[in-house]
Order: sequence, then structure tokens, then C-alpha cells
Amino acid sequence: MKRFFLSVGTFLTVSVAMAQLQSPEQFMGYKIGTRYTPHYRIVQYFQHLAKEAPSQVRLEQYGESTEGRPLLLATIGSAENMKNVEQVRLNNLRLANATRDRMAPNENAPAIVWLSYNVHGNETSSSEAAMLTAYELANPANTRSQEWLKNTVVLIDPCLNPDGRDRYVSWYTTVLGKNINPQPLAREHREPWPGGRSNHYNFDLNRDWAWQSQVESRARIKKYNTWLPHVHVDFHEQGFNEPYYFAPAAEPIHEVITKWQRDFQTMIGKNHAKYFDKEGWLYFTKERFDLLYPSYGDTYPTYSGSIGMTYEQGGIRAGLGIINEDGDTLTLVDRAMHHFTTGVSTVEITSQNAARVVREFRSYFNNAINSPAGEFKSWVVKNDGTDRVTRLKTLLDQNDVDWSYANPANLTGVNYFTGKQEAFKAETGDIVINNNQPKSNFIKVLFERKTKLTDSATYDITAWSIPFAYGLNSYGLANYMTATTKTAPVAAPSAGSMANAYAYAIKWDGLNSAKFLASALQKNLKVRYAEQPFTSGTTSFEKGTLLVTKAANTGKPVQQLVEESAQQAGAAVFPIVSGFVDKGFDFGSDRVRVINAPKVAMLAGDGVSSLGMGELWHFFDTQLGYPVTITSAADFLRDGMNQFNVLILPDGNYDFFGKKETNDALKDWVRRGGKIIAIENAVAQMARADWGIKLKDGDAKKEEDKSEDYSLLKKYEDRERDWLKNSMPGSIFKVELDHSHPLGFGYPDFYFSLKQDGNIYEFLKDGGWNVGVIKKDNYISGFAGSEIKGKLKDGLLIGAQDMGRGQVIYLADNPIFRSFWENGKLLISNAVFLVGQ
Repeated sequence: MKRFFLSVGTFLTVSVAMAQLQSPEQFMGYKIGTRYTPHYRIVQYFQHLAKEAPSQVRLEQYGESTEGRPLLLATIGSAENMKNVEQVRLNNLRLANATRDRMAPNENAPAIVWLSYNVHGNETSSSEAAMLTAYELANPANTRSQEWLKNTVVLIDPCLNPDGRDRYVSWYTTVLGKNINPQPLAREHREPWPGGRSNHYNFDLNRDWAWQSQVESRARIKKYNTWLPHVHVDFHEQGFNEPYYFAPAAEPIHEVITKWQRDFQTMIGKNHAKYFDKEGWLYFTKERFDLLYPSYGDTYPTYSGSIGMTYEQGGIRAGLGIINEDGDTLTLVDRAMHHFTTGVSTVEITSQNAARVVREFRSYFNNAINSPAGEFKSWVVKNDGTDRVTRLKTLLDQNDVDWSYANPANLTGVNYFTGKQEAFKAETGDIVINNNQPKSNFIKVLFERKTKLTDSATYDITAWSIPFAYGLNSYGLANYMTATTKTAPVAAPSAGSMANAYAYAIKWDGLNSAKFLASALQKNLKVRYAEQPFTSGTTSFEKGTLLVTKAANTGKPVQQLVEESAQQAGAAVFPIVSGFVDKGFDFGSDRVRVINAPKVAMLAGDGVSSLGMGELWHFFDTQLGYPVTITSAADFLRDGMNQFNVLILPDGNYDFFGKKETNDALKDWVRRGGKIIAIENAVAQMARADWGIKLKDGDAKKEEDKSEDYSLLKKYEDRERDWLKNSMPGSIFKVELDHSHPLGFGYPDFYFSLKQDGNIYEFLKDGGWNVGVIKKDNYISGFAGSEIKGKLKDGLLIGAQDMGRGQVIYLADNPIFRSFWENGKLLISNAVFLVGQ
């Protein structure tokens, strides 16, 4: 099939540009798409636009990536709108009821379009297209685009993930010969681990909009919420054999998404189709890419009042050119022109409907405040006294969600943990979220206990409810809470003198406790933990409480070091006047154990999930603040077993479990005192490699019944639906927890796990501890295939196995998934620091 290129004349009358404003080709010295443009050159080009067209282009740096590359936002509009661009922005926030002033908004205002490019670093065509699009809009000689800009302001983020992009572009440049090799098996199409898709910490930034675990996301969302655009597009690439995808989106589409948001997606899609049809380009709509999971670049804007969309160009691994399954050579020029087409088409159709776009935007936010969707008008989140509440408040603040503190009151609401309507008491320190606010739809989605699915064939996880993710019991109320306060409750002063203390106690109840321990161990403080609860004076302490005694740290400025670590971690310190406790075991008991600083290694490289490894790396590096050595399997097996006593196996495929020699060597290392923490698929592989844990069989049919099983007779057209019976795209299950074991310290007798596969394990026998098990009827939320759901009962998900002097920790589900599953962070800390001490 012949490839056609879209000419600029398709959209506008070609005329001679002003001499000083250069096109991307003029500025770079090559046609866009014939070479890769490194990020710094993209930055330079946008700086050029802002310098040479200052009346129409404003460029600002809103943040920087982990590796220090600038994150940019270009604002492009008519000269008249740009003179008053700050008033345009403020007026738009007033339309959204998102300002504190009482000024009335003006509905006769420009529509605002935000175009986001290159959130996945190796989906490279979009940043190239960003330059083409920006030039077409900024060029004063383009009469048609200048007409659009009279009633439309366009914001362009040319590269959301510069670290990932440069990782890919730099690698590709090193393997490219004099000419491109379009054969799919060529080295230039075989990107090495970890690939350029993710950011520095190997996070998928397109799944991080709501959670904002990464610096790029936090900076971007902060800027995004100062604009709240009417239309947002996230530009992507998919497999190189796929045609182009654009709106309207596929089912499931969340029920809070309005008719207008759906209708305008269809209008936009038809406008794109007009240009694609003219050029003979293939495309598809209404398939695969749904609007459900709230942390995407299309759903987060949609739940924030925008028309949020994903555009997907075939092209991952394509480099500058690749032969696809149709026998055509798909080039970077093709890909960039397709994205250029939909980007400019989006601006065009928005401009043509600007008045209605603004009017519907205003209506969306009026309804958000006056008639919020959902069964609950407000939520009360119980303050359990841990730092989980603090972390939740941070999440709410980052997303511009209004909250307050509860005043004591007797109330009735649906208990999230039991699912029942119950009477309860709101207490000082509890968090109240009323849903009559601009972000009401976003809040409703984040807090929904049961995800409502219009279609079970989803693109991502189907459950994320904040109370379960944070482990904080919450109540959904049918009415608004009026008796609230913005004043934080005053913390009770510490009893006793720090200077005269015999020891210092830190309760083990959250991430701050683990951060304190990480800091204290690195200061060479000797720290113990209490295996059993105890009471000193009037204060009770639960299992896992950390103890730093002066006697064990002779010669050190103990008070100073403890206070420094507590301040760094945000942890509360309780001075203890005596090692003789009122209840429980005294500090000299063998029930109070010394914590030896673990030497931690984690495997990375081929076979290891780069995303799973990245989540753990980011956790240790930026949250816990404890050193972890990232190494390959070969290096660990050769030299690492003599240097480390803890080995973390992220989700992945490890071929050494299938080799007797290396499998046995690793077992011997554990028996000598090593500890393995295996996560997700690593557990399944150990189950197949005779480590003492076994996968639990489902209800397999007897052999003699198989010949008469008519369920095997399936229709080809139903193949995707049939597959869903064994699908587990991400659902929440309640796990019964043995919190007397160190792996369960700091938790109640249950834990909520986000399950993404059907793996469940037999109960461990002699030498094993069944710390977290699923019994019957423990499903909470999300889609679980009918066959796989019935299998998930009476089995193990969290276990600890003694092996000689060492231990193996089995975590069948990822406890820190995408860094938003906050309640699992203490679990991984228990595994690293407490188990086996």
C-alpha cells in the first residue's frame, strides 16, 4: 500500500513565513522524522519560537525531570489573547468554580486545548510532531491557524518524559548504521532492558497522573490544575503493526463521564477521520483504549472536567523505519505526520465549537458542585494514628481536593471495610471530604468501593479504592458534613524528658517508622524491636515498637542521633525512663530483638520487570532512604552471595530457578543465613523449583470428564470474552493476616491486597508461616474472571519460610504497586528489617 504524506496545505493556505521564525526543518537542518531529535534540541526549538514570536508564544519551565532535564509548557494564542493570558487562565478557573475569589466568570472566553507529548520515552514520534504542530500554530503567516487562535488557546507540553526519550534516542543513535535497516529483527529494533518507555526510576508516567509518585507527575499536575483545560490529548504509540487510534474511546467508560464528553469525542474523531480518509490512512476507534482507571493521561483530565483523549500511532520499536506485517515500511516521518494531523485537527474542531465547549465546561462544574454523582455526599476517613493519614492528605492536596477535619459527632454511614451501614463516631483528627466541590467526579472515582463496569474487557486495573489502598477505614455518608474545621488537632506533648531517658521508643505503625529505622541504622545506632506489646507508664506500645537504649549505644550522642532521625522521618519519639516495663517483657528480654542492618541487593536486567524493579528502587531510594544495591543475577550468583544477606526478586522471569546448580547454590546461601524476598511471578517460579511453596490447583476437571465437556466448544468470535473468564486485571481481595508474625507487625488482623493474577498457593507446612491467607468470600472490588475468582480461596498469598539460618519471604502480590498502594509499604519494610532478626 502506498504511503501518502499530509501536506501543510491540507489545513491552511501556504504563505511565506516571517524570515526570523524558522520551521522545525529550517531550525534543525533536516526534515523532521529523518533523524531523531534529542531533547535538548527540542527545548532549543521551543525557545526559538518563544523568542521570535513573543506576541503569540509564551514558554515556561514548570519543573525538571529526575535527571535534571527541563519540563516545558508552551502557551500559544492570538496576540490579543496572549496580552491577557493570565486573565484567560484565571477566568477559566472561575468557570470551574476553582478560585477563592467571588468574581463572576465570563463565558465569552477562549476554549483551552492542552496537547501532551511523549509520556512514554520510546514512543518517540509525538515530540517530533509537537514541533510541527507548534510551528503551524505560531506562524503568523498561516491564516487558518491564526483564525483558530482568536477563540482558542493551545498549551503544548513537548515531552513529558525527557529522561526516557533521551535514553531511547541515545541508544538508537549508537546502533544505527549509515542507512536504516527496516527488518524487524535488526538490532536497531531490539531495544535493550529497561527500554526508554519509563522514566528514570522505571515508572510508567502514564499511570501516575493521580498518584503523583514521580517528580515529573507532581510538577505537571500542579501546572495542569492551574489551567484545567477544556480538551486534553495524550499522544502515544502502540505496536508498529497497528494502525492509528483516536477517539471515541472504548468501553468501559465510567458512569461519571458526561454525555457531552462522549459526544465531543465523537465529533473530534469524525474530524480526524475526514483527513485520514482523504490520505488513505488506516485507523480505528472505540476499541481497546477505555476510560476507567483514573490515573491515565486521558482519564485524569476527563474526571477533572476536560475532554480527555488518547491518540495512538503504531510505531513502538520502529526507529526511523520498519517493515510492518503488511509489507509497508512505516517511517518516523509517517508517524510524526499522523500525530501532527490529529493535533491540528483537535485545535480546529475545538475552535469551531469553542462557544459550546466553554458553555459545557461551565455546566460540568456547576453540576459537580450542585449535583455531584454517586451514592455518597461525603466521606469520613478515620485517623488510625499512623502516618497513612498524613500521606492521604498529601495526595488530596496534590490533586486540589478540598478536605477538612471532623468535629466529634455521632453519624451513620457505609463502613468500607465491612460494606455495611453502621453507626460510628467521627473524632478529632478524622478527615472529612464533602463531594460538592469542583473535583467531585474525581473524588467519587477514587473512593468508589465497588467499580461499576459497563464492559469487563479493560485496559488496566479495575480497582483502586483509596480506603483499601491506604488501609484506612472510611465511611460513605448520604449527607454533607457541615461541622468541620480547617484547624489541625494539636498533638499531645511527649511525656518525659528526652535528656533523662533510659531508652527511646518509636511505634512501628507506618512508613515513617521504617524511615526512622533506615536512618538510625545508617547512623550506626543499635536498634531493637519488641516482639510483644508492652506498657511503660501510661503509654501502651504494640508489637514491632523500635527501641534505642543508651546502654547499647555507649559513646554515641544518642539523643541527638535519635532526634535527627525522627525529624528526617517525621516519626514521634517516646522517651522511656526505665527498662522495667509495667506490662509485657522488659527491654533486656530475648523477646526484645536486636535489628542488624541488612545488606540488601535487588536483581535487575533481562527477565526482570523493569516497572516492578523500578517501584522498589524508587521506594528504597526516595521514600525509605535505605541503600539497595541493584545488580544482575549473574553478578549476584558469582560475587554477591558473599556481600549481601538480603536478596529482593522483583516480578520477572528468572532462568536460574530452572538450573539445578544455581538453584541449589541459592538455597545454600539462604541456609547460611540469607533472606530472599520474592514478589509476584518470582514466587510462582520458586513454587515450580521445589522451594517448599506450591501453587494451589483450581477445580480442575477429572480426566474422564474432559471428553464430554461441551464448554470446550467455543465460538471464534467470542475468543476475547472467553479469555476474560481467567482474567484478573487488578482486583482487591481481603487477606486475613497473622499480625503476631513480624511480617504482619503494624497491621490489624487483615490486609487488602491488589491482585493481578490468579496465583494462589498451598498453605506452608513445617518451617513455614502462613502470614496472609485468603479464605472464602474475601473478594472486595474490581473485575475478576468467573473461573479465576472461584479459585481464589483457602490459600496463601503472604508467607515466611524458615530455611536453615535463613528465610524466604513470599509476597504473591506487589505490595507497593505503582507506589500508590500505600498500605503495603510497611509490609515490604517488615520483610527487609524485622523478619529473621
